[in-house]
Amino acid sequence: MNHNIHEKNETNEKEEITILLPAYNEESNIGNTILKIKKLYPAFEILVVDDGSNDKTVSTAMEAGANVWPHPYNMGNGAAIKTGLRCAKGDWVIMMDADGQHDPEDIARLLEFKDQYDMVVGARSKDSKTSMHRDIANWFYNELASYVTKFKIEDLTSGFRLVSKETAQKFIYLLPNTFSYPSTLTMAYLRSGRSLKYIPIQTKKRKGKSKIKLAHDGARFLLIIAKIATLFSPLRVFLPISFFSFLTGILYYIYTFITVHRFSNMSALLITTSIIIFMMGLISEQINQMRYDKVE
Repeated sequence: MNHNIHEKNETNEKEEITILLPAYNEESNIGNTILKIKKLYPAFEILVVDDGSNDKTVSTAMEAGANVWPHPYNMGNGAAIKTGLRCAKGDWVIMMDADGQHDPEDIARLLEFKDQYDMVVGARSKDSKTSMHRDIANWFYNELASYVTKFKIEDLTSGFRLVSKETAQKFIYLLPNTFSYPSTLTMAYLRSGRSLKYIPIQTKKRKGKSKIKLAHDGARFLLIIAKIATLFSPLRVFLPISFFSFLTGILYYIYTFITVHRFSNMSALLITTSIIIFMMGLISEQINQMRYDKVE
């Protein structure tokens, strides 16, 4: 028994950790973030993927001691994460924001569970420095994702997470190039039967201006969540719509039968539509299953 434990500890010591920081115009924040990480974890690789910044983000990150992989132009936060997963040297990758919102001391809390769960995510607590409208939006997204995945999602959009590089690379083809990569990665893990652990963290108020615009990105992100939901669990979306259409058709038939003693065209349309939606859901579920059969 002791011999096995010793062998496991030796293996863990040989495993490399990469801290992945996607960055875009973060010259005022990224230097301090890197220095704090290096002070706490000098042996970890710090990989900055610069997403086409037009300020001094690249030179600041290099001066602070990080490995930097620059994009030739702005491709999106998700694209930076995908590049980082391809280029990381570590067996484990910790993704975190470069803007100083995430506390580097919380990295150790994620690592506590790396041998027990496939993904460990820092869930922002109520004490985090976030705006009220964003908290309301995140609550809605969490509830929708929890319904789709049948798992209690505590923070769907958190960018602070620990994954095995080997496992995460299998889902690169699913990840979008936008800010919605955390949502997609979370639901992909749960859909493929992998385990997820949330730990509460407290985020700081970001320095500088946020890259996300509520009016513009809020509606787009809602559409992305709907697309993700139909991508990973189609029947959880199609079935309620089909049932609502069928129930409406039946109730309208009862109403017209009582009032005018006939079966109306609208009732026929609603009931037929409900059957079509249900069949589309079944087809989508089969396509979805075939796609995941290709992932180990």
